[in-house]
Amino acid sequence: MTYDLIAKDAASSARAGIIQTDHGPIETPIFMPVGTVGSVKAVTQKQLSDEVNAQIILGNTYHLYLRPGTAIIEQAGGLHKFNGWNRPILTDSGGYQVFSLAANRKIKEEGVVFQSHIDGSKHLFTPENVIDTQRIIGADIIMAFDECPPYPSEYAYAKTSMELTHRWLARCVKHMGETEPKYGYSQSLFPIIQGSTYKDLRQASSEFVAGMECDGNAIGGLSVGEPEEMMYEMCAHCCEFLPEDKPRYLMGAGTPWNILENISLGIDMFDCVMPTRNGRNGMLFTTKGVINIKNKKWATDFSVIDDGLDCHTSNFYSKAYLRHLFVAGEFLGLSIASIHNLAFYLHLVKEARAHIIQGDFTQWKNEILPILKQRL
Repeated sequence: MTYDLIAKDAASSARAGIIQTDHGPIETPIFMPVGTVGSVKAVTQKQLSDEVNAQIILGNTYHLYLRPGTAIIEQAGGLHKFNGWNRPILTDSGGYQVFSLAANRKIKEEGVVFQSHIDGSKHLFTPENVIDTQRIIGADIIMAFDECPPYPSEYAYAKTSMELTHRWLARCVKHMGETEPKYGYSQSLFPIIQGSTYKDLRQASSEFVAGMECDGNAIGGLSVGEPEEMMYEMCAHCCEFLPEDKPRYLMGAGTPWNILENISLGIDMFDCVMPTRNGRNGMLFTTKGVINIKNKKWATDFSVIDDGLDCHTSNFYSKAYLRHLFVAGEFLGLSIASIHNLAFYLHLVKEARAHIIQGDFTQWKNEILPILKQRL
């Protein structure tokens, strides 16, 4: 994997670049749709490529490990062949999912013992077997195994957790170096910065992660309940210590305005379940503002969902029809809303990239943010 920095914004730290992988290029800044179990909910792979214009999607190690299991994925020839997606894939290590299972897991030096949310069976994740699992899944970008502390965390806990994450990272890096990709293409490891909301811990973690000299770096443990301004502060602080010639990935954030603000701080890659999850609940993000499509006001609005997007779904179906589908409980409504929201997110980062290259990103961002936030 390689990363080329193409342009920088003069008035902020926003960057435009290109990540080259064996499954194709990724133009940054980029948003990555979340395909937890090998599928982006309610959206086909053809729709992801043709309408959403997704360049990379996510899979989740925890969920894929439990179901369908690594044996089936390996027999299929890896996740790309199993799900029919021939562009890049990034896999989360499962650390966040284990974090969310607080009542059913035990953290120790070796790794984490946890109970399956499916059948209650017990499993052990270690830095080494998580790397092996992601090798088998066949991700182009593999995430290091980490512990994600909750917000808020006491300083002592955040420090202990960060130091454990660093020891696990060293084991991940070592094991990556001792193993080979399974399917004839290269795989890259991204470490994860932790440290909760403490600047000295974030600096220490950023410097430790940068010292590993991996192909890219990620910031974890944010967008877990802390105020937005604190997220921005921590993100900016981490970027001060990360190399310019490697992509930077902020995990799990968030709203369209979160993404634009973090792009301005120097972040290149984003993922979040928000566009699909909120879409399935009737919230649409559009180029004119936020819509709750279930509201009665849309019942006789026969204009298209969003004429500002280059997306067939957004330009074909009317707001009135989409509202009807939600009121009637039709599955098609969930699919239309999900496709639209993902197309909007990809449109947003594509526009951000264009304005970075043009040199007017900050002006454009400041003009568009109030529009994106308004409720229609």
